[in-house]
Amino acid sequence: MDHMNQDKEVNKLQGQNKRTEGDINGTVARQEWAAGITDIKTKKLLKKDARYFFHQALSTPCLDVLGDCKGAYIENISGKKYLDFHGNNVHQLGFSHPKLVQRLTEQLQGLTFSTRRYTNETAINFAEKLTSILPSDLNRVLMTPNGSSAIGIALKLARAITGKFKVVSFWDSFHGASLDAISVGGEAVFREYMGPMMPGIERIPPPVSYRGIFEGDQNKCLEHLEYVFAKEGDIGAFIAETVRNTDVQLPSVEFWKDARALCDKYGVILILDEIPIALGRTGKMFAFEHYDIEPDILCLGKGLGGGIFPQAAIVTRDRYNQFPDISLGHYTHEKSPLGAMAALTTLEIIEEEKILHKVAGDSLTMFTAINILKDKYGLIGDVRGRGLLWGVELVKDRNTKEKAVHQAEQVMYECLKNGLSFKVSAGNVLQLAPALTISRKELKNAIQILDNALASVSN
Repeated sequence: MDHMNQDKEVNKLQGQNKRTEGDINGTVARQEWAAGITDIKTKKLLKKDARYFFHQALSTPCLDVLGDCKGAYIENISGKKYLDFHGNNVHQLGFSHPKLVQRLTEQLQGLTFSTRRYTNETAINFAEKLTSILPSDLNRVLMTPNGSSAIGIALKLARAITGKFKVVSFWDSFHGASLDAISVGGEAVFREYMGPMMPGIERIPPPVSYRGIFEGDQNKCLEHLEYVFAKEGDIGAFIAETVRNTDVQLPSVEFWKDARALCDKYGVILILDEIPIALGRTGKMFAFEHYDIEPDILCLGKGLGGGIFPQAAIVTRDRYNQFPDISLGHYTHEKSPLGAMAALTTLEIIEEEKILHKVAGDSLTMFTAINILKDKYGLIGDVRGRGLLWGVELVKDRNTKEKAVHQAEQVMYECLKNGLSFKVSAGNVLQLAPALTISRKELKNAIQILDNALASVSN
């Protein structure tokens, strides 16, 4: 390969790497989408948005201007509705759930803020409710304003417990956007231009089933994990997404049982990041329930605020409540009455509306429908999912598994034109994650839009 072609290949790979957490806005396809917007007000607002907000590859300049969101839909200011199969992972209850809106409105008429050193009944009720649905030993809560903060607290707590600062994490993982979170995360795109990261991070390849170093042999990943634990000797924490959210990777039950055992063997704190995937997304309230294990520290967020209010939390074991003389992380909004009400109501609605039972049925519908599409289109290389979290991986060739990056982007924009919104992860994986309250009819409508888009791109 000559130098020019080699440079092209490097640039191509770097471009793919920038798409790990979603579709980027600097492509020709995005320019074509923007050029197709004809509504004058929308164009003016998008121009203003781009003028006043920091430009970022995964957001500003933006795709469209929203005016409303209800149930499974987002709606732009021109009245066009999109079935939202992305929702930034906050839409377990859909958008603007009436009970949640009512509860928050009522809370706004009473206690709106809880200053530090004081508590409030709403926050206490939330903590009591949350711990009641977790294993009995996971019963200590610390509320944080967002998921990245929850990760930071978890890392600090692990250091305090073990006296060790080193952390093992997975390549390709995402744990938030703050400096400590990107330090343990495995996405290079978030570390670009950032300089030195937090020291003591050891990353290992993840246990993926379709491609990657271990090619589905998760025992090799476990061997690698133990090798690092043993060699380093002073690892304090192992942090991981129980289920990889963006490109939807599901480790086996055996993997997580053995990983849990290795943590116990080497005195390593197991931190499970379920910020995007807890609260019913996988068909269980918490994803670790699929694996018959328990974390030492559990991180929650996103959907915890019901898609309205930003709220996150960590939960840990009672025996780790041993640092009353230090400040692990007191926040201005540590025990927000509004955040606590949103979180408490979210948990109540999931139970009252039997959402976990509903998602189990929806999971089968999605599995069947997407695998029919796989049989129909050679463009689909792999289908992975559980509950209402599904990844459809597009490839140019099923034998070589070469990523169909351009085609994935084409499919996404074709779906957007027809009222279905989702994101593309890892350059070629269509991530499908609708509201858990979505109707069966809406699910089937979304699959039909996807079917039509795949047909268009495959021709």
